[in-house]
Amino acid sequence: MEAILNFIQQTGFYQFGVGDNWKCLIMIVVSFILMYLAVVKKFEPMLLVTIAFGMLITNLPGADMYHEALFAGGHVDWAAFGDAAVTKGLIDYLYLGVKLGIYPCLIFMGVGAMTDFGPLIANPKSLLLGAAAQLGIFMTFVGCNLSGQFTPQEAASIGIIGGADGPTAIFVTTKLAPQLLGPIAVAAYSYMALVPVIQPPIMRALTTKAEREIVMKPLRVVSKKEKVIFPIVVTVFVALLVPSAAPLIACLMLGNLFKEAGVVDRLSKTVQNELINIVTIFLGISVGATATASTFLAGKTLLIMAMGVVAFGFGTAGGVLLAKFMNLFLKEKINPLIGSAGVSAVPMAARVSQVEGQKANPANFLLMHAMGPNVAGVIGSAIAAGVLMALFG
Repeated sequence: MEAILNFIQQTGFYQFGVGDNWKCLIMIVVSFILMYLAVVKKFEPMLLVTIAFGMLITNLPGADMYHEALFAGGHVDWAAFGDAAVTKGLIDYLYLGVKLGIYPCLIFMGVGAMTDFGPLIANPKSLLLGAAAQLGIFMTFVGCNLSGQFTPQEAASIGIIGGADGPTAIFVTTKLAPQLLGPIAVAAYSYMALVPVIQPPIMRALTTKAEREIVMKPLRVVSKKEKVIFPIVVTVFVALLVPSAAPLIACLMLGNLFKEAGVVDRLSKTVQNELINIVTIFLGISVGATATASTFLAGKTLLIMAMGVVAFGFGTAGGVLLAKFMNLFLKEKINPLIGSAGVSAVPMAARVSQVEGQKANPANFLLMHAMGPNVAGVIGSAIAAGVLMALFG
């Protein structure tokens, strides 16, 4: 009888009634909602499925896959990892790739290998739109810093959500505010998935129908030489300008060089497929597992989620408004809708520009034009991250 009672007390069903474990039920419901958005609504499924599943397993009492004590204060307790008497779970080991900044850089390498910088090279003005869309990062940083609720390091980590770049948000947060990694990562990836929902109302509010109907001329053809030289030049320039951003930019441009060089097809295909897919699984599950009930169900977390929406809004508005301003001086007008693609959710933000442009004018084709600011936004968010790490690291 004692053995049976001991078995019952070890089950997760029993442990839901112990202490504050009832809060885990709330997090399990949140994970189900994220899975619904990913599977049914198809909002960034490759990311949300893994994050939601990580969130699910970490909040199952008794599973012991992730132990927050091993990462107390945002730092890895290496002594505990080397102690055989200390319980360690599968996610604890996978999470080291996040803490050490390995996964974000490898993700960037895959993104680089799948990205065509041709639209940006063909229309250098789009670099300004990508830069303007980083407004969300700095406005949110200022707001969080002035609120008195966050340290400058925490404010910088929250602000980077406005770049719509999950790997960059994780990379910055592990350096500046590791204790907030779970909420910030979940917010960043959740809002990336909701770009098609968040951006259109802002885009329509800031533009007239006539502006949305503007048809842009086809972009010039970019030579292979330009495409090969571009990642090398960007790596050197950005690494010298903002050394803190060098790991992200170097991996992004190395992946792109694999793609454009044309002599390392095996490496390019591996980075585009097997490598990024494997790392996405590990990253998503690890990040989701940090969303424990004790960490996530706190007032500061809810404020982070709210500020994430603000960051996305300012980022979208910054690109659109700069495009409108540039039109005051340009003979060949820019459709302001492509400015919203300056947030670095590639290629989702560019697709949103295309959809909104065709709603206003069915003959409009903005996708390739929007890809310019979109890929510029990836570079811009990495530079912004480097600036914030240099200032507050």
